[in-house]
Amino acid sequence: MTKTTVAQYIVSTLIDRGFDNFYCLPGVQNDDLFDVLYDYKHRLFPIHSRHEQGAAYMALGAALATGKPQVFCVVPGPGFLNTATALATAYSTHAPVLALIGHIPAGAIDKNMGLLHEIPKQTHILSYLTKHTHSVRSGANAQSAIDDAFRQVHAHPPRPVGLEIPVNVWNQHISNTDTDGDIAMTSPPIPPLDAQQVDTAITMIKSARRPMIFVGGGAQDSSTAITAFAESIHAPVVANRMGHGVVSRKNPLSVPNPVGHTLWADTDLVIALGSRLQHRMLWGVDDNMKILHVDINPHQKHIFPVPADMFIHADCRAFVTRVLPHLSGKIDGDHWRSRVAEAKSTFFDKIRVDLTPQVEYLNAIRRALSEDGIYVEDLTQCGFVARMAFPTYKPRTFLSHGYQGTLGWGLATAIGAAHARRDVPVVSISGDGGFMFTMSELATAMHHNIPVNIVVFNDNAFGNVKRFQIENYNHRPIASDLTNPDFVKMANSFGIAATRVSTADALEKQLKQDIQVDAPTFIEVCVGDMPSPWQYILMPKVRG
Repeated sequence: MTKTTVAQYIVSTLIDRGFDNFYCLPGVQNDDLFDVLYDYKHRLFPIHSRHEQGAAYMALGAALATGKPQVFCVVPGPGFLNTATALATAYSTHAPVLALIGHIPAGAIDKNMGLLHEIPKQTHILSYLTKHTHSVRSGANAQSAIDDAFRQVHAHPPRPVGLEIPVNVWNQHISNTDTDGDIAMTSPPIPPLDAQQVDTAITMIKSARRPMIFVGGGAQDSSTAITAFAESIHAPVVANRMGHGVVSRKNPLSVPNPVGHTLWADTDLVIALGSRLQHRMLWGVDDNMKILHVDINPHQKHIFPVPADMFIHADCRAFVTRVLPHLSGKIDGDHWRSRVAEAKSTFFDKIRVDLTPQVEYLNAIRRALSEDGIYVEDLTQCGFVARMAFPTYKPRTFLSHGYQGTLGWGLATAIGAAHARRDVPVVSISGDGGFMFTMSELATAMHHNIPVNIVVFNDNAFGNVKRFQIENYNHRPIASDLTNPDFVKMANSFGIAATRVSTADALEKQLKQDIQVDAPTFIEVCVGDMPSPWQYILMPKVRG
C-alpha cells in the first residue's frame, strides 16, 4: 500500500484516463493542486484563461469537437459562478465535461463564516448544472468519490460532472493500492436492445411511405450507420443545431430544418435519433403521423409535448445497425425522394433571395474552410442563417450551443476546439455584441498560439434584439445600440494579425490566407442591417 495525496491522485488519474489538457484559472484554494501539476505539466498541459468562463467554454469546445471528456478547474464562489453559463451550455449540448471546483475548508462549508470565496450551498448549485456532483470532504472518502466522478464523465448520457475539493483536503492522504480497475476509459456498454421493440419498430418503418428522420447531438457518432439507414428507407434527414454533419449536406437526403417543416404535413413516420425533437412538435401532429424516438438518455422519453408512439432506450448506432438488414429493398421511395428534392431546391432558391447578405457571407466561409474544418456558431445574424444554409459535411464540424442559446460563447469555445483539434482549421463566427463577452481570451489564444480563425460581424448593435424592438414594438429600440473599440487595432495589440473587410469576396480571400497561418487570426466584417431570418426559424403549425 502506498500513500498519496488527493491532489496527486487526481492528477495521476487524469493522466491515466487519457486527459491531455487542463483548462484552468488558478487561485488560492487550488494552489496545492497546481503545485502537484507542475511536475506533470508536459503530460497534462495547463491552458490558463483570462476569465473562469473562458476556461469552462474551452473545455466545452474541446469536448464537442472531439467527443471526448475534458476537464476545467477553477476556484470556488465567484470563480465557480463565472463558469455557470458554460456548464449550463455543456448540459444542454450533452458535453462530457469534468468541472473540478475548489472549495473553502471542509469544516466551514455552509456555515456562513464569511470566508474568502464562500457562497451558500455551492454543492447544490453545482448539482443543478451537472448530471452528478461529488464533494470530497476528507481523504477518507476521496478515492471513491474521485473514481465515481471519472466513471460518470464517461457514462451515458454524456453530460458535465462536478467534483468539489476543499482547500484543506488537497494534501490529505488517501489509501491507494491500485486504481479501481472499472473506471471506464471509454463509454460503458450500451443498453441492450429489446427484441420485441425492435420488431415493432421494423414494422413501423416498413409500413411508412413518407418517413423523415431528425438527428441531434446524440447522433454525432453514428454518421455512417444513419446515412445508410436514410438511404435504405429514402428518408430525408433533418438537422437544426446539434445534428449538423451526421449526414453530409452533399447527400440529397440531408435537409435543413425549414425543409423539414415543408415536408411535415406529408410525413407519416417521424424517426428521432438522438434528438429531443421538441420544437418540431409545435408544427402539429395527428393520427396519421407516427413517432419513433431512439435515445441513449431514458429521461428523453418524457420531454415530448406529444408522447412518441414508441420510445427505444438505446444508442442510435446500435439501433440502426440492428434494423438496417431488415429494410434493404423493402421500400419504394422514388416519389418521396422527388418530393424531398423539390422542397430542398425551392427552399435554397428562396433564401438566396430573402437572406442574400447572410447566405453570401456563409458561402464565402464555406469555400474558404476545408470540408473537415470546424465552424463554431454564435448568436449573430449570420449564425442564425447558418443553421439552415451552411453546408456541413462531417460530424462534429458544426459546434452549436444547442437549446441554451448562449450569447457570447463562440470565441472561447472555438479556442478550445482549435486547441483540441489542431489538425483541422477552426472558424469562430460572432457578432460584435457576443464577441465582447469573452474577447479577453484573445490573450489566451495568443499566449498558447492556438490557431483559431475569428470572424466578427460588426453592426454596432445587438442586432437581433434591435430588430425585434423595431418590428414588434412599434419601432422603439432601446438599450441595443453599441459603442465598440477599433477591433482591428485591439486584435493587433494582442499581437494577432487582423484585417477589416466589407464584402463576401474579401472575406473569402482573407480567410483562405488566414487559415494557412499557424496562429490566431482576426477578421472584422463591417455590415449594416440584414434581412430577418425568423420566418424560417419560428415556423407555424401545419397539421393536427
